[in-house]
Amino acid sequence: MLLRDANIFPSGEVLQETLGDNIYSVLSSFLETITSEEYNLSIEWKFYNDGKAWLGKITHKKKTILWLSVWNGFFKISFYFTEKHLEAIDELTISEVIKEEFCKMKPVGKLIPMIMNIAHKEQIQDLLTIVCFKMSLK
Repeated sequence: MLLRDANIFPSGEVLQETLGDNIYSVLSSFLETITSEEYNLSIEWKFYNDGKAWLGKITHKKKTILWLSVWNGFFKISFYFTEKHLEAIDELTISEVIKEEFCKMKPVGKLIPMIMNIAHKEQIQDLLTIVCFKMSLK
């Protein structure tokens, strides 16, 4: 995981330098989309001492939709769902690989993580489908 200096806020410039132009363009496009009027999500960057790294918490009003972290060569997206959402997730029109990986995840308490490593713009459509699904949950 990157972004480990508490004194360096993950601004656009820092993210671009850290990720490189190609992956930063994927991240930038994703963030522009979800913070647009259509999605109306907000990102809050915070340095977490337990993991000694900056994480982006992406929310809709007060509800956490996903977490974002920056790694060497990709950015990682983490969603958390409960068991009652398993059937609906299986019916989403997303990559079967994502569904298979999700089924293998061990629960964290009552939550089941869905973790995706994003490095290509082709992954964004599945990501947005999951964002919309998460936003639709009560």
